[in-house]
Amino acid sequence: MSRTRSAAGSALGVHRRSVLAATGAVALSAGAGYALRPSDSRAATGAATAAGAGSGEAATASSRLAPAAPLAPYTQGTTLAAVAAPRGRTGYRRLGTGAGWPRVVRDDLAAPRAGRADRRTALAAFVQLTDLHLIDVQHPLRLEYLRSTDVHAWRPQEALTVHGAIALVERINALRGAPVTGAPLHFAMTTGDNTDNNARSELEWFLTVMSGGRITPNTGDPRQYEGVQNSGLKLYWQPGAAVRDADKQLGFPRLDGFLDAAIREVRSPGLNLPWYSTVGNHDAMPLGCYASHGDSRLTELAVGGRKLMSLSAAEARKLQDALKNDRDPKGALYRDFLEAHARAMRGVTPDERRAPFTPAEYLEAHLDPAYTGPGPVGHGYSTANVDAGTQYYAFRIADDVIGISLDTTDPGGHYNGSVGDAQLRWLDRTLRQNEDAHAVVFSHHTSRTMTNTRPDPARPDEARRTGQDVLNVLGSHRNVLAWVNGHIHRNAVTPHARPDGRSFWEISTASHVDHPQLARVIELTDNKDGTLSVFTTLVESSAPHRTDFSDLSQTGLAALYRELSLNAPGARTDLAGDPGDRNTELVLRKG
Repeated sequence: MSRTRSAAGSALGVHRRSVLAATGAVALSAGAGYALRPSDSRAATGAATAAGAGSGEAATASSRLAPAAPLAPYTQGTTLAAVAAPRGRTGYRRLGTGAGWPRVVRDDLAAPRAGRADRRTALAAFVQLTDLHLIDVQHPLRLEYLRSTDVHAWRPQEALTVHGAIALVERINALRGAPVTGAPLHFAMTTGDNTDNNARSELEWFLTVMSGGRITPNTGDPRQYEGVQNSGLKLYWQPGAAVRDADKQLGFPRLDGFLDAAIREVRSPGLNLPWYSTVGNHDAMPLGCYASHGDSRLTELAVGGRKLMSLSAAEARKLQDALKNDRDPKGALYRDFLEAHARAMRGVTPDERRAPFTPAEYLEAHLDPAYTGPGPVGHGYSTANVDAGTQYYAFRIADDVIGISLDTTDPGGHYNGSVGDAQLRWLDRTLRQNEDAHAVVFSHHTSRTMTNTRPDPARPDEARRTGQDVLNVLGSHRNVLAWVNGHIHRNAVTPHARPDGRSFWEISTASHVDHPQLARVIELTDNKDGTLSVFTTLVESSAPHRTDFSDLSQTGLAALYRELSLNAPGARTDLAGDPGDRNTELVLRKG
């Protein structure tokens, strides 16, 4: 049994260096200085009685009581124990329970040494969620009609994103310890694309899923669904109709009552541990790509009573090419396109809740006491972020571990990312001023998808920096262990090494909207032999692997969400990654 250092408080007392700084997040704007202390910003911590609150250090608190030592690894509910597995190879495939995925030891950056399991101590354990993409499926600005040229443009499972996210929260709550060390899970970090359309309705659903409460995943007419799935169009799966649509021809079932069930009120228990938030491009911009905040005409279309549901393949191809080739960063062509097709639109019930939210409103919503849940207040963000117009911050995980959340969205438009020069300097300074602590960096974009250097309209003279620039900064510090991100909807673990021995791992995790719908537990350990290990373990939602088409309950729909994602036409089969991208031990030299 490995020796683990408890990282949460208990009635028996714990080592000071093991206490999680769950409520000690401090948002730091560019140029504001850095000390990771509540007094250094106006962030509300709500931790006046927490350990260290009166000692000039970051306020700390525990998320869960530590179990009695020795701690035992907890693999139940993880993909080490079992994985949803498809039956058959053709047609609509049902899911069942399959064998778990093994753990792979990665020695790309350092050689693992014998006996480390008996020596190691736990530094921290947390959960990463990413790319939840909570979708208001009836939103008038959605691009479902692009399916006429690209089958990936609309997914049959999209009406169930809220149900799936709640089931993921339930799974995380059920984990009684970390899979390797048994240490308590101290916090969760969601690495962006929490919403899909940058709509206020979706933001409210996301915050309620995470913090707990009741949600009615419906906008427009409160009595019925109004969208592409009851349109009668064969382009989309019509679950409650006899029409032989394109998806039913592939084996999708007819499910009477599906749409009524999908928009019924559901309840989320909320996470039972502190959670932090990182922004993604779909959270920052309408449709994840348009820098169109302030465009009143586009907002009117978003909240109005007309929705385009069908388009010729030729016209769809032109619009999709403009999106992919970044020819319309401010959405002006898209707005004109919708207005030109006004006569082809169908009537829907207008709803002000579908309005886009601004970056400032995103921050203010996180700071709303109604969504505090188990904390921290603001979930990493503070009033300092609101005042400075920034969405990046640092927080204390433990006395010897810090977390850094970056904003890699480009306000100039397009779905690929970058960071401003000021943020990059802040990152360098933060790492330098905390060189005695291990660091974990969080962002939405991966290093390879930070290629968009279009200027920020609010800071037109500031240079934008790419993923390679971020890699250069991270690689210049010995204390960086991992860069944790999402965006690509695929599991990928990438080593980054430098000749001087400074190295770290980049950990990208699959989404929770596309199959295989995963989150990831990450554990940091000191092997007490000159090496460290970062353990990654994937988890599925709490929904049963097997589906029952007659079960349209909240749980039944969460199970169906997973199975529909498996069968979505054109769904990629490589998003789970290779074995070395899933459940891993990532070894690296101690800096």
